[in-house]
Amino acid sequence: MSDNSKGVKYAASFKEQFTVRGMAIGAAGAAVLTMSSMYVALKMGALPWPIIFVALVSMFCLKLFGNTNINEINVTHTAMSAGAMTAGGLAFTIPGIYMLNPEADLSVTALFMTVWGGVILGLIFTALIRKYFVVIKELPYPMGQAAAETLLVGDEGGKKAGTLFSSLGIAAVFTFLRDGMPLINLKNLIPGTFMSSGLAAKGIYAGIWLSPMLIAVGYIIGPLFIGVWFLGAIIGDFGIVLGGTNAGLWDAVTASAIKSSLGIGLMVGTGVGIIIKGIIPKAKEIFGPMFSRDAMSHGFINLRWAPIAMVIIAFIFTIVCDMGIIASIITILGVWLATSMSAQIVGQTGINPMEVFGIIVLLAAKAVTSMGQTEAFLVAAVVAIACGLTGDVMNDFKAGYILKSDPKAQWLAECIGGLIGSFVTVAVFYIILTAYGPASFGNPEMFVAPQAAMVAAMVGGIPHMTSFLIGLALGCILYIVNFPVMTLGLGVYLPFYLSATAFLGGTLKFIVEKAAPEWDGKGTGLIIASGLLGGEAVIGVVIALIQAFQGMSAI
Repeated sequence: MSDNSKGVKYAASFKEQFTVRGMAIGAAGAAVLTMSSMYVALKMGALPWPIIFVALVSMFCLKLFGNTNINEINVTHTAMSAGAMTAGGLAFTIPGIYMLNPEADLSVTALFMTVWGGVILGLIFTALIRKYFVVIKELPYPMGQAAAETLLVGDEGGKKAGTLFSSLGIAAVFTFLRDGMPLINLKNLIPGTFMSSGLAAKGIYAGIWLSPMLIAVGYIIGPLFIGVWFLGAIIGDFGIVLGGTNAGLWDAVTASAIKSSLGIGLMVGTGVGIIIKGIIPKAKEIFGPMFSRDAMSHGFINLRWAPIAMVIIAFIFTIVCDMGIIASIITILGVWLATSMSAQIVGQTGINPMEVFGIIVLLAAKAVTSMGQTEAFLVAAVVAIACGLTGDVMNDFKAGYILKSDPKAQWLAECIGGLIGSFVTVAVFYIILTAYGPASFGNPEMFVAPQAAMVAAMVGGIPHMTSFLIGLALGCILYIVNFPVMTLGLGVYLPFYLSATAFLGGTLKFIVEKAAPEWDGKGTGLIIASGLLGGEAVIGVVIALIQAFQGMSAI
């Protein structure tokens, strides 16, 4: 069997990669991770990438059974990680309904159909765009690279394995001391950030976040993308916020609105540019498999059923979720745009602002329809869930491309994990809602859900429409002329300290390339970066699991 894009021979047969035991392990892991991700996303407003953690768990479990291979491990962890991002898409949007109206009545059926629809759409579009972003554009996908490196080095053993797991252990210990376990108060041993209090008072979070993961991401994706990302941070925080307010052009509130709207506009413009430059010219190649009797989508899955599935989903959104036919169509088209944007930004930065993509599409739907608030949140949830799943799937596809895993096996594993995640996500959400009540959402002492609060604030519209439209036009034009504008928009939008930390990693990569090219050429830097990334990711997931089980046991 081969990837018809390059004639790549898979390292093992489909049956050796997609196994019953692997899917049983993956399904069980998906259920556990989905539960923990839902709770932690609501409680902390953050969701660590699970890919390194599940890669190590899958390797341990399958090697315990014996007679395994690296591709069976890779396919198993693909199933295990899918539910986490499904939970994130719901947690980052739906609680906003109750923040605006604690008396809101959202049925289980409508919510489940929303989550299910987002998962199915995410699976369809990732199958369609895999080749473009992973094979043709060869985006770095730092999380996927790190997962592949972890599996390769861990499987081979030797000196490289020692380097990988030493750096992983150092990052794990550091993260443990920085964040602490829920039962052990260690957070004061190492501060999470070094911030400038003077600038913070002006709305600029200038400083450094002590994060091995983000430094490693910066190193893996390299100085070009990181440099543009950091340029965006300078423009947003020191140009718009600090410079504009000091010059008396606008006040702090207006500056914040301009900054966020410009960043969102740049990212949306990038998505439009991706479609104009990359998707439309290749539309027949990308979407033809949905209509051709014999064609396979890039050699790994038959998608002739996809148009029928999208019609059914549009009908469900219209009738069951009460979105209306126009909003349902806009939602599905919006998922197409947003998943392309998600694939691009995750591939370049390792960050997936799924709730931002949800906001973009809900605003478009509200602009041309008279939908209610609850339905607007459902639109955002569909998009956020699809984009969350896309980020995870594309990272997994990148790892599979490196390891020569069968993408069909990976995609089917994603189906299993994603669909399990859709059931578990809705169940856990209603358990929390019933136990704590709607007033718990947005409560700093309960479930702060900051992303959902941002969605709730944006339901009224883009804060500064002129800046958004300028960013939209610039983003589209700059992408078409091959400028990495998605990372520019991300830098404008995100807090400065995140961009500055990633910039350290990119700077370190630049220095290593110039000062020690032989050392870097051996891949030692990538191995160390993968270990640092994995160490923080593993401890983040472990802490998330402990907090989730503690919280759920208190219900």
